[in-house]
Amino acid sequence: MKHLLILLILALGLSASMIKTALLSIDYDAKTATVKLDRVDIGVSGFLVHAIAPNHTTILQNIHVIDYNKDTKIAVLKMDEFNALQNNALPTGKWKAVVGDRVELAFGYSRSILIAPSEEIYHRITKSVQTQWVHIDIFATIISYRGHPTPLKEDFNAMNLASSVGLLFIYLDKKLYTVDIKTFVILSISDAPLVQDTLQLPFYSRVEKIEANWWGEGSNELEVYEPYYFGLLKEYNPQNKVLLENIEKFEEGKK
Repeated sequence: MKHLLILLILALGLSASMIKTALLSIDYDAKTATVKLDRVDIGVSGFLVHAIAPNHTTILQNIHVIDYNKDTKIAVLKMDEFNALQNNALPTGKWKAVVGDRVELAFGYSRSILIAPSEEIYHRITKSVQTQWVHIDIFATIISYRGHPTPLKEDFNAMNLASSVGLLFIYLDKKLYTVDIKTFVILSISDAPLVQDTLQLPFYSRVEKIEANWWGEGSNELEVYEPYYFGLLKEYNPQNKVLLENIEKFEEGKK
C-alpha cells in the first residue's frame, strides 16, 4: 500500500497547482499563443484572462498546451471558445486577447474523479491520493441525465463544466492514467498493482441504474471495461507510446 501511495502521489504531483503567466505572443489566424514556462505538460488546459479595466477581468478563451520546447521553455497554446459560465441574459464583449494577458493553466487540477472497475479499487485509490475527490456518483448522474450508459468524451466535458473537475483518473489493467478531463490528454501513467475481483459497468458507482437514450452514440449499455476505456484514451492519445504498449500487452494477455 505504501508503494502504491508513493506512485499515485507522483502522478498527481505533475500539475497539482495552478500555473499563472503572461502571453508572449498571439496569432489570431491560427488561434494560437505562446508563453514561457520552466515546465509544463502537453495537454494541460486552462483559461486566457483579459483585463478590461483596473481590477476587472474576463475570461476570453479556453486554452491548452499543444507543444513545449524544453530548450527555449516556450509553450504553444491552442485557443478555443470559452463555453463555461454561459448566461444569455448578460451582454458579451468584443475584447481580443493581447500580449501580456494572463494565462491560467491547470485550473481545477485540485479536483478529481476516478473511473474504476470495482468498489474495492475505487476506495483504495481515493484513500491513497490527496486530492479533492468529487464522488463518481455525480458523474453517473450526469451520464444518466444525458442518456449515455456508455460515457463519451463530451460527458466528461459536461462533468468539468458542472463541477470544475480538472483531472480524470482511469484505472486500467493495474495502471492508473492521469488525464486532463478537458483535452483527454494523458499526463502520466503509474503502476497501481491492485487485485480486481469484481467488475461493475460502466464503472463503479452507487447509482443503481443509468438511463439510456433510444438511439445515438453512447446510448448502448457498456459490455466491456478495459477495451472501451483503452480505446477512448487511444483516440485522443494516438502517439502515446506507453499507452500503445500497454494496450498491446493487455490484448496479448487476453489471447
